[in-house]
Amino acid sequence: MKFDAVYYETESLSYPLGKALKERFGDLDWIPIENHNSIREMQEKPNAEFGHMKRNLIIGIRKTHKYVENHKVSDYLVPYTSSGCTAMCLYCYLVCNYNKCAYLRLFVNREQMLDRLIRKSGKSDRPLTFEIGSNSDLVLENTITDNLTYTISRFAEEGTGSLTFPTKFDMVDPLLNLDHRGKVIFRMSVNPQSVIRRIELGTSGLKQRIAAVNKMCAAGYPCGLLIAPVILTDGWKEAYTGLLEELREGLSDQMRAQMFLEIILMTYSYIHRAINEEAFPNAPQLYDKDLMTGRGRGRYCYRPEARAEAEAFLRGEIQRILGDVPILYIS
Repeated sequence: MKFDAVYYETESLSYPLGKALKERFGDLDWIPIENHNSIREMQEKPNAEFGHMKRNLIIGIRKTHKYVENHKVSDYLVPYTSSGCTAMCLYCYLVCNYNKCAYLRLFVNREQMLDRLIRKSGKSDRPLTFEIGSNSDLVLENTITDNLTYTISRFAEEGTGSLTFPTKFDMVDPLLNLDHRGKVIFRMSVNPQSVIRRIELGTSGLKQRIAAVNKMCAAGYPCGLLIAPVILTDGWKEAYTGLLEELREGLSDQMRAQMFLEIILMTYSYIHRAINEEAFPNAPQLYDKDLMTGRGRGRYCYRPEARAEAEAFLRGEIQRILGDVPILYIS
C-alpha cells in the first residue's frame, strides 16, 4: 500500500505501534498535527481532491471509547484501532460521518482498547459479541499494523464471548493459523462483480472474496456473508441473481453448510452526491429520485414499496438458489 505522506499526533510516537509505523514509513514526509479529528489542510480541500486525500495516512491516539448497543450480529459496536479506509466505495457510510475526510486513520493505543474490551467481556453474565470493524476495514488495516492478528490472538486467550468484523478484502492469510478458539466471527461483504468494479473502487474482486471466506471457514472461523449494500440500479434483479448463482458455485460445501446472511439496502446522502460528482465525474449515478426518499440529515433511502419488492425478490432467490440459509435481517 502506497501513501504520499503521514500526518501524525506527536504523542503517538511514544507507543510501540507508533514507533513501528515511523520506521516502516520513514521515507515519507511526516507532518505533525494536534488532533487527528481536525486537520485544517484536509478540511479545506475541495471535494475533487477526495481520491488524493485517501493517499495520506493519519496516525493518532483514539480518545473516544464509548460502546454503542447493537442488536444485529453483535451486542456492541466498539470504536477500535482504525477509522476510514483507503478504498473509495461510492456509497461509503463513513463519508456520512467524516465527509471527505474519510481517509485511513490508525490509532496506536491498541493495548488500551483491547484491555478495556477484555474487561467488558468478562463482566457480563452472558457471552457478548463485539463488533470491532464498524468504522474501518480491519483486514485492510492489518496489512499495515498487524492489529487484527494481535487482537485475535489476545482475545482468544483472555476474552469472553466473541469478536466480529466485516471486510471487502481478501488478505486473510495472516489470520488462518491463529488459535482463535472459535471466538471470532468473520463476515465477508459481497456484491455483483459489476457493482464491485464500478462502485466499490479499490476493493477485492468477488472471486477473491469468495476464496477468502472459504479459507477462513476451513480455518475454523464461524463465517457469514453480507449482501451489502443492495443497490437498485438498472438490471439489479439479474445482477443479484447472478451473484447468488456465483456464490452457489464458488462457496465450499463447508461454508454453505454453516453460513448466515445479512442483507442491507443502500443508504445514500447529499454528501455522497456532492463528493462523487466532483471527485468521480464519470462514476454511476446512485441517487434515484423515483426510488428514493429522505431519511433525515440529508440522507436518502429506498421508498417502502421499493424496499418491499427488493426484500421479497431476494428472499425468493436466496431460497431458490442457496436453499435454507439463515437470513439474520434485511435492513
